[in-house]
Amino acid sequence: MIGPIMIGPSSSHTAGVVRIARAAIRVLGGIPDDASITFYNSFARTYEGHGSDRAIIGGLMDFKTDDGKIKNALEIAREKGVTFRFKSIGNSSIHHPNTIKLNLKKGDRTVEVVGESLGGGVINISEVDGFVANFSAADHTLIIKAEDIAGAIAFISAVIAQEKANIATMSVSRKGKHDLACHVIEMDSGIKELTLNYLKSLSWITELIYIPDIDL
Repeated sequence: MIGPIMIGPSSSHTAGVVRIARAAIRVLGGIPDDASITFYNSFARTYEGHGSDRAIIGGLMDFKTDDGKIKNALEIAREKGVTFRFKSIGNSSIHHPNTIKLNLKKGDRTVEVVGESLGGGVINISEVDGFVANFSAADHTLIIKAEDIAGAIAFISAVIAQEKANIATMSVSRKGKHDLACHVIEMDSGIKELTLNYLKSLSWITELIYIPDIDL
C-alpha cells in the first residue's frame, strides 16, 4: 500500500494518528491546553512501541505527518505547557482495532472526538461529542448541532445548494426524538463565511463547526 509522506514507522499507527489529532483540534478550534487520550485494542497494546503517543501529541500541536518534530512531540508539548495523559483499553469489542478517543480542553471549551485509523493514513472520525459523525476530514466538512425540528435537513441542504457546493455525504444523528441533532456534511467545495455566519445566526442552530479542505 502506498501511504502518505510521513514520519514512521507505520501509516496506521503514526500518520493516521497524526491526522486524527489534526482533525480533532479543528473540531475544538485550536491547540488544546489539556488532552486525555484513550487508545483502544491494537493501539492500546502498541502505542508506545509504534510511536502513536508521539504522533497523537504531534497532531494535537498541528504538526503534519512528515514533520520531524513529531519525534520529540512529548517534550515540545510539555515545554509549551500542554498537559496530557494516556489511557489504554485493550479489549473493546465495540471499537475498531485502531481507535483513539480524545477528550480535549481549550479555555472553557471541551470536546470529545473518537477517531479510527483505517490504514494508509486514511482516517474516520466516528464520533463527535457522543454523536455519530463518520467523516474522513479529506473534504470540506460542516458539523451542525441543531434543534431536531421538521424541515431542518432540507433547509440546510438548500442553503448549501445556493453556494453551488455539492454534498458528497450527509448524516444526521440525534440522542432522542425532538432532542438535539448533529448534522455532518461533507462537500466537494467550500462555502463562504457569509453563509456560515447566516447559519450560525439561526436560533435553532446551537453550534456550527467548519473544517475546510486541508492537508491532514
